[in-house]
Amino acid sequence: MRALVLLCCFVASLLLPGQAEEAEDVSEEAPLRDRSHIEKTLMLVEDKPADDYSAVLQRLRKIYHSSIKPLEQSYKYNELRQHEITDGEITSKPMVLFLGPWSVGKSTMINYLLGLEDTRYQLYTGAEPTTSEFTVIMHGPKLKTIEGIVMAADSTRSFSPLEKFGQNFLEKLIGIEVPHKLLERVTFVDTPGIIENRKQQERGYPFNDVCQWFIDRADLIFVVFDPTKLDVGLELETLFRQLKGRESQIRIILNKADNLATQMLMRVYGALFWSLAPLINVTEPPRVYVSSFWPQDYKPDTHRDLFLKEEISLLEDLNQVIENRLENKIAFIRQHAIRVRIHALLVDRYLQTYKDKMTFFSDGELVFKDIVEDPDKFYIFKTILAKTNVSKFDLPNREAYKDFFGINPISSFKLLSQQCSYMGGCFLEKIERAITHELPGLLGSLGLGKNPGALNCDKTGCAETPKNRYKKH
Repeated sequence: MRALVLLCCFVASLLLPGQAEEAEDVSEEAPLRDRSHIEKTLMLVEDKPADDYSAVLQRLRKIYHSSIKPLEQSYKYNELRQHEITDGEITSKPMVLFLGPWSVGKSTMINYLLGLEDTRYQLYTGAEPTTSEFTVIMHGPKLKTIEGIVMAADSTRSFSPLEKFGQNFLEKLIGIEVPHKLLERVTFVDTPGIIENRKQQERGYPFNDVCQWFIDRADLIFVVFDPTKLDVGLELETLFRQLKGRESQIRIILNKADNLATQMLMRVYGALFWSLAPLINVTEPPRVYVSSFWPQDYKPDTHRDLFLKEEISLLEDLNQVIENRLENKIAFIRQHAIRVRIHALLVDRYLQTYKDKMTFFSDGELVFKDIVEDPDKFYIFKTILAKTNVSKFDLPNREAYKDFFGINPISSFKLLSQQCSYMGGCFLEKIERAITHELPGLLGSLGLGKNPGALNCDKTGCAETPKNRYKKH
């Protein structure tokens, strides 16, 4: 111990006075950077009343409940896709999901965007894994913490379906209400960091299934990395498999970039692409933002202008998703309706084939097993493509129907031709009218600033398919 003390004194004596002062300055907090670009880009400084979209959302809910949900329930679509739409989901705000390894700055980034650092609202951050819960940051009149059990029990929120993941998960779900102007327009979800050396079962709940639930409902997905955590393990590979088909909503963030010199930053940027290339199999890779998303000023001798431009680009991206909230919601419901319609047509075709093949002496179980095992032999899928306006790229996996009919006997369904009533009309006609006229008409009315209750298809172009670059399912 005495030798160690003498060594420390010797090292201290070698420091020049100026160097000693510099060492003391390092311990001091770095100056905070200007936040004006955040408030300007996200339009937080504009003092204008929030847009009232209640009439449009009410019309959207009515279309869903009257034209889509009856067919969805009749053919048990939720048991095929495990995606039940609630009223809370239809009326919910855009959701921004933060994913990535542990301690890469996800919680710090949320604190920075909302200006919560050094306030009682801030999320806890640190060098070690600090976020062990799925944290939903939403708007409220005052600071309030909501337990996961309460969030799941509240049917007015969009989180009630999370109850199916069990009580262990609900104990790892927490909601935080914060009185912030940005949260009036968007909801943030912070997730536990990916830890590759930890077994999945140690979490005590189905982590990947929960991530998939949030991924399916997210309008924007930030996958955050930092220069020291670029390794790709089993858990990260699983996560990117779950993101397949959602590439248009993914934004890769290389955080803490001002910690690196220019040459090293270029190497890390290349290494990040090299690590992710096998996981993102698309022609156009997701946008990568390179900056440091935290309140301290950029470190000296770094690319301040570049980092600031990258940050503004990300904020513009976020603001665009917020501004397209209703368009995204309508397009999402329409795509859901298309999938429900295709599912109903396929079940109807399976049922019709089963009835055609049955004779007085046939064993019904064996007949249907033959149909399910080899649907191509009976032209199940080809018939749907030939007779209806269905894209082959929208057809479900054939294997999924083996499991579906294993749970739901074919005899429990009715033919589409029998799903009609004198007062209510036919289920198939109602969902087709919603897909081709009602939902596109509602979407067109937004651009024209019209009353959604009085639609004219001649002017709104009801037959046109709504285009949306942010929402893919």
